[in-house]
Parts: sequence; structure tokens; C-alpha cells
Amino acid sequence: MTEPPPIRFDDGASYERMMGRWSALVGERFLDWIAVPDGARWLDVGCGNGAFTEQIVQRCRPAQVQAFDPSPGQLAYARGRLPAAAPVTWAEGDAMRLPVADGSSDAAVMALVLFFVPEPAVGVAEMCRAVRSGGLVAAYHWDILGGGFPLADIGAEMRKLDIPPRLPPSVAASTLEASAALWHDAGLQQVRTCAFTVQRRFDGFDDYWQSAESSNTLRPMFEALPPETRALLEQRVRIRVKAGDRPLTLSARANAVCGIKA
Repeated sequence: MTEPPPIRFDDGASYERMMGRWSALVGERFLDWIAVPDGARWLDVGCGNGAFTEQIVQRCRPAQVQAFDPSPGQLAYARGRLPAAAPVTWAEGDAMRLPVADGSSDAAVMALVLFFVPEPAVGVAEMCRAVRSGGLVAAYHWDILGGGFPLADIGAEMRKLDIPPRLPPSVAASTLEASAALWHDAGLQQVRTCAFTVQRRFDGFDDYWQSAESSNTLRPMFEALPPETRALLEQRVRIRVKAGDRPLTLSARANAVCGIKA
């Protein structure tokens, strides 16, 4: 088969149904782990449809959040998540060329973004530039290579059918070891890593499958499959996750890293 097309995110509602809800499960634990004080100035790099940005506002009482994403479609959805009075500015922006002043933030974060940055070291360097001395730089991302991606069961069965997965361009950066190395190489201090395992409950297999079908990662590939191949894939995944006529609970794992700017 030909190589799969690159992953693009242009539909905030579809992202919310699948990945936004998964991200929120990790986001709660991640924010507790990095423990940024109330009243901080935040930089949310690759904010997507605003799922994690909303958590920052609700849990961390920020003075300000500058939220950037390259997708107008995602930002359009994000702008409707919070009241107009929320201390958030939304804008298009590239993780490797952030339109912010040096040292203008207390904390810079990436939620499920680092492995999409073409040059992860440049993205980390930009976050470092944007935070003040003593500020925090942190990220979390799915442990894709370790089988922690929420759609890993579907991906495994796709590979058995000789359907190549769509992987982020910098997937190698998602391991704990690679993340820690990036943070150390950027000159960050007190570097810590952690893995978070979360569980999500679905009403049943159909609920899970339909949410997967709507995902930006799988939707174009599913649409390109012959109907018989798609049906076979669904059958195999149903067997793999041991689905029956009952609610279904699945797990995913994210790797997190944080450090302090000297």
C-alpha cells in the first residue's frame, strides 16, 4: 500500500469526541503534577480545540493564557469553549516560531503536540525562550511507541491487514527517555518525567468504534478502505478488545516531562 497521508486537524468537534475527551483525562493529572501556582501567565502551544486550555482556566486560575494553534478550524471550536471574560487569547501560531516576547510567560506547555512538531528541539527551545527565569516548561504526549495511544488496538489490527498506520512526524520524541533528553539538551533544570495511565468508559463497542471513525487520525484511512476490509477490521478489533453487549472500558498511557528554566 502507499504511504498514508500526514495527519491534519481541522475539525474541532470530531477531535473533541475522540481525542479531546482522552486528553482531558490526562490533563487533570498532568496539571496536578506540574503544580503551577495560581495567577501565572501561561503559554499553551498547540492548543487544538481548547480542551486542555479550558482545564488550565478552570483548575489553575491563570492571570493570562496565550493559546496558539496552526489550525483555524480547531481555533474556531476553541473560541466557543469559554466565556468571553476568560483570560485567554486565541491565535494562529507555529510551535517553532511563537509570536511572543522573550520571558513573557511563567509556564509554557504542550498537550499532545511535541510529536507533531517537525523539529521537537526547536519547539522546546521556543518554549524556553518564552518563559522567564524560574519558569516551567512541560509537555505530555501519548506513548505511541509503547502501545499507549488510545487507538492502539485499531492500529495493531490495521498492521495485520497490511494497512500502515499514520504516525506523527516526530513520534520518536514521545518516549520518556527522548523527552528527558530534549529537556536536558535545552538546558532546563530539575527535569522530571512521569507516565500517566488513564481509563475511559464507552457505552459499548459501537460507541467506541464510532468515536474512532470520527477521529482525524483514522477517518481518511477508513474512508479509503474497501467496505469488506473495513468490516473485517471492525470485527477483528471487536474481538481484540473483548467487546460484548456491555459498556467497554479502555486504557491509554501518556508520557510527561517538565523542567525549570535557569
